Amino acid sequence: MLGSLALGWAVLQLGRFLLSPLLPAIIDDLGITTVAAGFVLGGFQAVYAITQYPSGRLSDRFSRAALIVPGLAALTLACLLLASAVTPLLFVGGALALGLGKGLYAIPSRALLSDLFVERRGQALGLYAAGTDVGGVLASLAALVVTGAGAAGLGPVGALVPSVPGLTWRAPFFPVAAALFVLGVIYVRWNRDPYRLGRMNLELGATVRRLGATRGQREALVAFSIFFFVVGAWVNFLPTYLAQGKGTSEALAAGLFAVMFVVGIGAKPLAGLVSDRFPRRAVGVAGLSLAVVALAGLVLASALWAVTGAIVLFALGYKSLFPVTDAVLLDAAPDGNTGGDLGAARALFQGAGAFGPVYMGSVAALANYTVALAGLAVCLLASAGLLARGLLRD
Repeated sequence: MLGSLALGWAVLQLGRFLLSPLLPAIIDDLGITTVAAGFVLGGFQAVYAITQYPSGRLSDRFSRAALIVPGLAALTLACLLLASAVTPLLFVGGALALGLGKGLYAIPSRALLSDLFVERRGQALGLYAAGTDVGGVLASLAALVVTGAGAAGLGPVGALVPSVPGLTWRAPFFPVAAALFVLGVIYVRWNRDPYRLGRMNLELGATVRRLGATRGQREALVAFSIFFFVVGAWVNFLPTYLAQGKGTSEALAAGLFAVMFVVGIGAKPLAGLVSDRFPRRAVGVAGLSLAVVALAGLVLASALWAVTGAIVLFALGYKSLFPVTDAVLLDAAPDGNTGGDLGAARALFQGAGAFGPVYMGSVAALANYTVALAGLAVCLLASAGLLARGLLRD
């Protein structure tokens, strides 16, 4: 079950992360501005955020499968819309549908793993979260093919990537839609859990009161929300920053984007494993601190090796937070509302993350990327400080 859920997560993340390295091409082709692109990606993030609590809570009341299957269907439709997006309106529709499908899938699948893995919860969630990075690597490779790596000055690496003339940024979304459809059919055939439905009772007020019951819990929620704001800005605009701020080619920017996910494939399971043996907040503080140092290094770096090294260090730091965040929330959740608690908290986090690309696109347009990244570094320090204070109090 862990492998099948992680595979589904990896494929949907492939579709989602295609938007980031292909964003420069999308902006040029559809004739939209950087600010408009930031608002579209922010809208995707907002829909993803809003969907998470209902999907988690309803998966507790009904069944996990009753939410996972519609999620895969919505994701398939989203990728088909993006594959045919010849106008900005279709692009917006595809992005919003992607947020809906991802929200329906994300929490029930995590809650199911929490049901199955109690003693090794951090490790299981780390392996699942590594699907994000598998999808990110594949998305970066697809972007290299679309943008033409051979002509991008990547040397021997570029020669290994096939060049297919005539491809547009829409092309990779077709196979992703097909893969999601096949995964949905397989899940329906293999699933043995009932598709229970019933009366909807979200009980949002009780869930919110429980999440904020103690000072430590409230501080953790704020810390993780700030962190996800940074993630929303970083992930959506890293390739664009490298192309516009560092002067790299689009293909090289896509290749460097892939480096971040290669690191995450190993960093997330390792961080989850470590967090099962040591205080989870301590692992989070260490990761955030490393990310701050790496972010400063990226701004100052000019040589390609230095830029690459800074991205690697940043990935090591921030990728470690994902299994820690989920495990901290699930540790405190009651057995009968694991999906609801996780969904409500992650709705808060992803809601904060929705403002990340809006912030990054707006500040980069009004000032520059250096100012925008400096703001992200301040946010990371604030998040680390809140987690450290909770750790010391415990």
